[in-house]
Amino acid sequence: MNITWKSPSNIALIKYWGKHGEQLPNNPSLSITLSEATTTTSISLKKKRSKKPIELDFTFEGKKNPVFADKILRYLSGIQADFSFLSENRIILTSENSFPHSAGIASSASSMSALALCLMSLRATTDKKMYNYDSFLQQASNFARLGSGSAARSIYPEFSIWGKTKSLPGSSDKYAIPFPINYHNNFNDIEDSILIVNENEKPVSSRAGHALMNDHPMAKQRYINANKRLDKLLDALKTGDWGIFCQIVETEALELHALMMTSTHSFILMKPNTLEIIERIRNYRAETKIPVCFTLDAGPNVHVLYPHSEKAKVRNFIQSELLSFCVKKKVIYDHMGKGPAQVIED
Repeated sequence: MNITWKSPSNIALIKYWGKHGEQLPNNPSLSITLSEATTTTSISLKKKRSKKPIELDFTFEGKKNPVFADKILRYLSGIQADFSFLSENRIILTSENSFPHSAGIASSASSMSALALCLMSLRATTDKKMYNYDSFLQQASNFARLGSGSAARSIYPEFSIWGKTKSLPGSSDKYAIPFPINYHNNFNDIEDSILIVNENEKPVSSRAGHALMNDHPMAKQRYINANKRLDKLLDALKTGDWGIFCQIVETEALELHALMMTSTHSFILMKPNTLEIIERIRNYRAETKIPVCFTLDAGPNVHVLYPHSEKAKVRNFIQSELLSFCVKKKVIYDHMGKGPAQVIED
């Protein structure tokens, strides 16, 4: 038996930064699920060969990766009570990305959501239980969260919200929910061109970055800001207001990095080329009135967001003005996606 899922990364518009308890967010977040930046993960069960509590055979992109394997083993150990087959079999796990890992493109979101979906599918098969699909996805989102908070959002297509908020009934800290309101046609199939400024692994993990918020003097105000901006962004998505969208998304990205730069044990993850790209995007928007904006994850790479209707113009701008600031002129042309998909082998 071999089960395979392909799951996308996502880019948060309202950022999740700071957590408590067991991977629970200190503020709600809203993201766009991507299409091309994906992780494909396969899992199969073999006869156990040792007395280890969990016997894992893991390869990443065709090679052994002890660092990733240790992280996955800790994750599986934490959830083995929910998946009896983890301790009863040897776990064969393979995974590969369509984009650079650990460079600030939320590779943990795509990888842990793909793994959670594989585990849920395998549990449904081995335990002979039938799941309502909505419940299946909700549980997958919850288990993905335990591996990586942002992974909870990658379970769903298009826009996804994770974190309890009074603005949205049904929202939860334990799992993400699909976008519960009708958004304006102006936001159909948002384009996201990811400019690779640096491919190196980040000097600080997201887990360590979140921990810096525990004693941050601006933490309380940060969570107030995030909730207020979420409400404003929800209104903009309903009314089709790209101007407000751009304003909120860019402010959230810059505040995230400001928090990292002003933490005790601070980090500057943006590079000089990151700032150059940001300035050129803002100048281009002012000159052309085209609603193009930027956002950042916890890394130096820049996500350029714009309407599908402006795709040709903005891509010409990227090619002519921005690629020279990318490592090897590397860019990932992505867009709003339809969510994970199980890969059925012939």
